[in-house]
Amino acid sequence: MIKNKKNDYLGWLVFIGIVILLLEILFFNKGLIFSLIIAGGLIYISRKKAGRKSGKILFIAGIIIFVISVFNMMTFRFLLLAILLHFFIQYLQSKKNPKKIPLDIQTQETTAQEETVIKVEPLFENVLLGQQKTPVGVYEWKDVNIQTGIGDTVIDLSYTMLPKGETVIFIRNVIGNIHIHVPYEIDVCINHSCVVGSTAVFGNHEPKIFNQVFQLKTPGYEESEQKVKIFTSLIVGNLEVSRI
Repeated sequence: MIKNKKNDYLGWLVFIGIVILLLEILFFNKGLIFSLIIAGGLIYISRKKAGRKSGKILFIAGIIIFVISVFNMMTFRFLLLAILLHFFIQYLQSKKNPKKIPLDIQTQETTAQEETVIKVEPLFENVLLGQQKTPVGVYEWKDVNIQTGIGDTVIDLSYTMLPKGETVIFIRNVIGNIHIHVPYEIDVCINHSCVVGSTAVFGNHEPKIFNQVFQLKTPGYEESEQKVKIFTSLIVGNLEVSRI
């Protein structure tokens, strides 16, 4: 019952937020889309001029325009108000109906059957800003599942021994480029989504992508004993998957 009420509450918040966003774009702030397009365009062009002074200036200008546009949105203010209201309601409910924690008494026999787990150091970490890449030299492979803010991710699979079966690479990035180098004998399946950017997969180049999702795989992927499944998501940036 409580779960259904929470779902209804969140559903109404999302609906009202969408209505406010549409009203803002259509009647109150018609220049919002133009400002966001300008910001996205500046950031995209800055990635093309990475390493140059003009690229840094364009990138900073794009970020500033984007932040100012978001903070000036009525929808953003509504979202902040909704979050505060949500926590206030949760606080009142917790005072009215305190959460009851049942006492869980485990016998000695149950404790003895608990599984032992081993903590493994990941190959990459979640980062807000900066570049990450695999070591230059032989390294031990571990599946990748990361979220990054602004920066590039470079993965070279030629310096590691991939296990038999399916290897997984999962990267969600806000702004940046993703480069993945795959040995010739490894079959690959790619699931990619991007708002603004480009892709280059084994020589197949898409110079302009706008809000697209696509899947690609090598012909022998399903039957292969050693293969890599790649999931990538970018708001602004480029994906490159190449043979090495």
